[in-house]
Amino acid sequence: MSRGALRERPHGRPGKRIAWPQTIVAKRQGALRAEHLRFVREAPRGGVLHCFVLDCSGSMLGGRQLALAKGLLVALFDQASTARAEAALVCFGGAGADVRFGPAVPRWWNERWLGPVGGGGGTPLIDGIRRAAQVLGRSARRKPAQRRWLWILTDGRTSDQPTRPPEADEVVFVDFERGSIRLGRCAMLAEAWGARLHTPEELMD
Repeated sequence: MSRGALRERPHGRPGKRIAWPQTIVAKRQGALRAEHLRFVREAPRGGVLHCFVLDCSGSMLGGRQLALAKGLLVALFDQASTARAEAALVCFGGAGADVRFGPAVPRWWNERWLGPVGGGGGTPLIDGIRRAAQVLGRSARRKPAQRRWLWILTDGRTSDQPTRPPEADEVVFVDFERGSIRLGRCAMLAEAWGARLHTPEELMD
């Protein structure tokens, strides 16, 4: 499992100070040009929140996608803890959606956060996004300067068309869709939201 999935995505915005080692690498042997310049990223003053939304619907059980998603979450929570970033976990399935953890800095991973999540029923993605939006909104009011990430782990097997939460600074869809016939809804939502799109394999070593 990749141990850099969170760190590879910059938590801060580009600052004004030039990062000379990275600039020199980009320049190589040629003359220094503007496109070679790399800048030190400034950490957000309000910290970082990673809000994870996990699809626990019946379709995630078919090819063991839910087990794979849980394993990926363990690694991502561990990275958040190492980075001292806050994390939150929202799970959704046939019965709706609820917050299972946070927002807080995860000092350890507790299997009980996911133990009762049995998977099954439909895919109420819109409920999961709505609960995540509530989490992000409360954090935005509590820490306005915080950098907020929304991670959506789903196979996209739904007709829901949720709107992007305005408090999410960055959105990452992790597409768990499998099978020969694919709907490609994660890709469609990612494009509509201006979000990043990854498969779980891309976040693994």
